[in-house]
Amino acid sequence: MVVCSVASGLSFGGTPRGVIATLCFFRFWLGFGIGGDYPLSATIMSEYANKRTRGAFIAAVFAMQGFGILFGAIVALVVSAGFRAAYPAPPYSQDRAASLVPQADYVWRIILMFGTLPAALTYYWRMKMPETARYTALVARNAKQAAADMSRVLHTEIEESSVEKTAVLAGEEWGLFSPQFARRHGLHLLATTSTWFLLDIAFYSQNLFQKDIFSKVGWIPAARTMNAVEELFRIARAQALIALCGTIPGYWFTVAFIDVVGRFWIQIMGFAMMTAFMLGLAVPFHHWTTPGHHTGFVVMYGFTFFFANFGPNSTTFIVPAEIYPARLRSTCHGISAAAGKAGAIIGAFGFLYAAQDPHKPEPGYPRGIGIRNALFVLAGTNFLGTVMTLLVPESKGKSLEVVSQEVADDEEAAQNYMDAAFREMFECALYRGLCNWTRMYSFSRFA
Repeated sequence: MVVCSVASGLSFGGTPRGVIATLCFFRFWLGFGIGGDYPLSATIMSEYANKRTRGAFIAAVFAMQGFGILFGAIVALVVSAGFRAAYPAPPYSQDRAASLVPQADYVWRIILMFGTLPAALTYYWRMKMPETARYTALVARNAKQAAADMSRVLHTEIEESSVEKTAVLAGEEWGLFSPQFARRHGLHLLATTSTWFLLDIAFYSQNLFQKDIFSKVGWIPAARTMNAVEELFRIARAQALIALCGTIPGYWFTVAFIDVVGRFWIQIMGFAMMTAFMLGLAVPFHHWTTPGHHTGFVVMYGFTFFFANFGPNSTTFIVPAEIYPARLRSTCHGISAAAGKAGAIIGAFGFLYAAQDPHKPEPGYPRGIGIRNALFVLAGTNFLGTVMTLLVPESKGKSLEVVSQEVADDEEAAQNYMDAAFREMFECALYRGLCNWTRMYSFSRFA
């Protein structure tokens, strides 16, 4: 992540196509690193925390992404404001060539390279963390190492014999493609992959054509009336307000209520409310685009982000870290996250074309179905997410071994000593977990 953040900003080429090609190359390998961090951040926290507050702590790790999104917008604001003042330019409608000053090429590069800072800070704490004791005891079957790691974290002596008891709970071993996994967790994997996939179609498409929506309702001027740096500044300002008023509160509502309401009901509510607000935007869309009603549109649009984050954007990250057995937990979480990014690709590319005006598309794009119809499609996508959530099991208040079916419910009392052994570890894991998630991905989502 550190290397590819820097390399993204240094993307080279003699033509625009060459720059984009090298940028895509470095972003691919950046995604490779992020793909490892997603399951690690969730699994580390889930295996350190106790069952009573586990959801809140995993949600707190993910909620740091909200501050990353906000900080990414702030970085874009500061950089674009500096270049706007230093290199004034006429709007696009007056002088097409002069509206894009040569120095603007540095703006996006600087923004991308800022992502190096959180990734580099994360590296220090990540290297100091031992493997989770659950993995070492249940998967690696190394009770001695697990006891030593727990002693080092808790600063107290842990008996190896007490840790050896945890290995008994691991049960028989079977792989990802085994009949046992299909029988026990096949529907669960379908649920976590499909809901994350459907969520990211809606979530990333919303992010992508924010500027089109903001322009359509008059919240920012038409692109032709601004130069390139001015447009970046205004879009970043609008996105910062959405993050501050909708995105961040939604994340922390999840932290507050996830262990009270439960994962299942928060995800159902989030998808249902996103569906309702999308329909509320789409049905009277022409009303929202008339003067005097723009503020109402932005408020409703902000609520879709609020319920995305006080809903499936948080829970799709949390649930896969809890419901699978220890030896497959991070693998299944990674598969679920990858399905989400497949949805993000569809959201990013599909709706970029779909939202084009059916009569007057932007230059270089074919005719689309328009923003109003695209909002209807997003509402349908969110409704499908509501339906698929019915397959998601509730993990609130259950130990990891019980919810993953490694032990039966009537054995939970015997398993409670395991949570007790790890309970003290979650406080230091909170600090480390929050640091782990304040990283490049969050800072670069705006870019």
